[in-house]
Amino acid sequence: MLPVKKFTDFIEQNNLFTPDSVLLAAVSGGMDSVLMVYLLKSSGYNFGIAHCNFRLRGDEANTDQEFCRQLAHQHNVPFHTINFDTLNHAADKKISVQMAARELRYQWFEQIKQQYNYSAIALAHHQNDAIETILLNLVRGTGIAGMHGILPKNGSLVRPLLFLTRDEIAEIIKNNGMSYVEDSSNASVKYARNKLRHEVVPKLRELNPALESTFEKNLEHFREMETLLELRIAELKKELFTVKGDEIHLHTDAVKKLKPQRLLLFKLLQEYGFNETTVDDLIAALDKHPGKIFEVAYFKLILDRDKLILIKKNNIKQEEVNVAATDNAINYGNYKLTLLHDDTPLIVKDNPMAASVDADRLVYPLSMRAWQQSDSFYPLGMKTRKKLSDFFISLKIPLHKKSEVPLLINGNGEIIWVGGCRLDERYKVTHNTKKVTIFELYLI
Repeated sequence: MLPVKKFTDFIEQNNLFTPDSVLLAAVSGGMDSVLMVYLLKSSGYNFGIAHCNFRLRGDEANTDQEFCRQLAHQHNVPFHTINFDTLNHAADKKISVQMAARELRYQWFEQIKQQYNYSAIALAHHQNDAIETILLNLVRGTGIAGMHGILPKNGSLVRPLLFLTRDEIAEIIKNNGMSYVEDSSNASVKYARNKLRHEVVPKLRELNPALESTFEKNLEHFREMETLLELRIAELKKELFTVKGDEIHLHTDAVKKLKPQRLLLFKLLQEYGFNETTVDDLIAALDKHPGKIFEVAYFKLILDRDKLILIKKNNIKQEEVNVAATDNAINYGNYKLTLLHDDTPLIVKDNPMAASVDADRLVYPLSMRAWQQSDSFYPLGMKTRKKLSDFFISLKIPLHKKSEVPLLINGNGEIIWVGGCRLDERYKVTHNTKKVTIFELYLI
């Protein structure tokens, strides 16, 4: 007898899929996935079978592939299969063979799902897989999310066998006389999961014969705690996150009051790619290093005077652009710079985006570029040199905005104009000026 009622009850209780769903069943040919096929068929679900040949076990892998083909034919369901060059993929990506196989199969499953309009991808994980996953996560290091084990449903992935243990599956297979194929690599303890399965879990079962049942209850508790934490994080985002254009602001006073600070701050920033180590560094810098920047792949976090500024990184570095004497206009980043040459000493007033310059002091080609740490100039009206970084601070320009300010540079390397901010004293129009060049910036 097959546990059809328990199977359908588990699917319904966890809202895995509906009776009219069309499923893509990932089948290796092992006893777990074979039982899933029989249960899906006996329960009246509509499904197809997908099998991956990773070309890692020679004739044995080909035998598995043919077995799955015949299994699909026996149940009169669609069959999808593919041969992967797993070793080359692992070498190209510089990842382990196991990681390469995982990456290849899940990408292909998703591709087949979309191509043939399947509702979900059914995987044959069971309770022992969930135990092994938790133990692996604990050994490698994990947050609370790593404690919930394998979820019954995760996006389009569903696992309808999580109500069974490995021993229960083996007994059902034996009692019903079902054929399956055995992957010889499952017996090897050179893989971490197999080492846990064959050496660690049996020792734990000696301490607790009801290990699977105990873990299942623990999993429920961990999932509930994770749900509670996610609800709290959603509330905190509404309370603490202030959207300012393309930036998110968090006041540091509110961050300091978080309890437990490290956990909550990490969960607030995790979706943007920040890890726990970065959060530790951020907490240590809260009272000491205003202006410090923490960067990850796509975001950066700026520790400002009284707030944290979260902003998406612009990974396209603006290259320096040359300006010739014959140019009427050039583009630089989001700006267009126009040049107007005049024989009269005309001074533009009341327009910070324009500057009148003594033309005789210009050495072409000029250039437009972003600021550099060593930059300095003589701000208009001053007789002493000032670091550009200090000048930006005096204007209260945030650190992450400094690189967006366009600088007009003379051919001799001197700053002529901090675009939109201040002309250099050395290039101003005086009573001795004979020719003027007017530069004007426009946002494009």
